[in-house]
Amino acid sequence: MFKDHDFHYAMENTRVVVAPHSAIETFGTTRFHFNLVSELLDEVDTVRVRTGTIEAERPRILTAQHFSKVLLEGFGDEAREFAEWMESNASMAKILRYGFQFRKTNFAEKIVKEPMDAALGRIEEELKRGDDPFAALIAGVDDVWEVCLLKFTTEMIQRSAGENIAEWKRRGLT
Repeated sequence: MFKDHDFHYAMENTRVVVAPHSAIETFGTTRFHFNLVSELLDEVDTVRVRTGTIEAERPRILTAQHFSKVLLEGFGDEAREFAEWMESNASMAKILRYGFQFRKTNFAEKIVKEPMDAALGRIEEELKRGDDPFAALIAGVDDVWEVCLLKFTTEMIQRSAGENIAEWKRRGLT
């Protein structure tokens, strides 16, 4: 069982070395191909390289009314009161909803006898020579590597939201 400090450590020590060139598609599904490199703590100059695909569903706009219906499922009176407040006070508010799925079908991992910086540099060069606009290289923490992927997805949402909203506005959808 992991503790809060494990998650905080992972969040603080995760960095995106190579970000995808493309943002999350506004009207389609986006598949990011990640390479996550983490040091093995019990072996010197040894890293684990995990590769796989993270799928980002098409972002959706949720109105306050729809959000309140989703909010009420399985919650009590306080949630119902909050939902009613949202509907009456924030009727024009819109909430972006992004959905991500980690696809284990494309998942692989391998142990490499190489210092962390060398592995990151080598993979970064490989990605630069390639032509995949959805490729990412992430330096992370081995034990809680999935938290590192969550941080990556959060950064992709932050990076993409402005572009997605601008596209919806251009098409008159907001």
